[in-house]
Amino acid sequence: PKNLDTLFGGVEGFCKRLSELTDGKFEIRAFAGGEIVPGLQVLDAVKDGTVEVCHTAPYYFFGKNEAFAFDCAVPFGMTARATNAWLYYGGGLELLRNFYSDYNVVNFPAGNTGCQMGGWFRSPLKSVEDLKGLKMRIGGFAGRVMERLGLVPQQIAAGDIYPSLEKGTIDSAEWIGPFDDEKLGLNKVAPYYYYPGWWESSTNFSL
Repeated sequence: PKNLDTLFGGVEGFCKRLSELTDGKFEIRAFAGGEIVPGLQVLDAVKDGTVEVCHTAPYYFFGKNEAFAFDCAVPFGMTARATNAWLYYGGGLELLRNFYSDYNVVNFPAGNTGCQMGGWFRSPLKSVEDLKGLKMRIGGFAGRVMERLGLVPQQIAAGDIYPSLEKGTIDSAEWIGPFDDEKLGLNKVAPYYYYPGWWESSTNFSL
């Protein structure tokens, strides 16, 4: 959604800066997820030429290949600084570029949220047992881990989180952190907020 400063605002800032650095000779126009293609289908859209570029959290494509998580976030993984060090000085970007070549895509690191929160819940949690049977919007590798605790992971795009919580289609959701989460209104429909999001010590975005 366009009201999210961390995600869409960051992309708009990047597009503006790119235009300034090239004297307007190279420009990217930003669209919110869902305006051209559904947010969770942007990788295929780039691969197929529907759009030239996308900005995304690659762990959304975990179902295609689990290795996508390494370009985004893994449980108990690296901090933002450690991720950047691995990408630029530890051979990480080279490994990922080789991986992405199978999808006819070239990736560029494009932002990091830092450590995220643990999520919003419609009902309070008193023990790990309370997770059993809950449907939670949670992406990537984290969903696989939470499944082991009895939780039912759901992959849902940002704009669909609020109505899903409001209707009770899901019981909880994690997004990023208080600033953007409140813009989505998650605190209004799921008042219990927990931390930390150990499954996302940092979340790397890619262009």
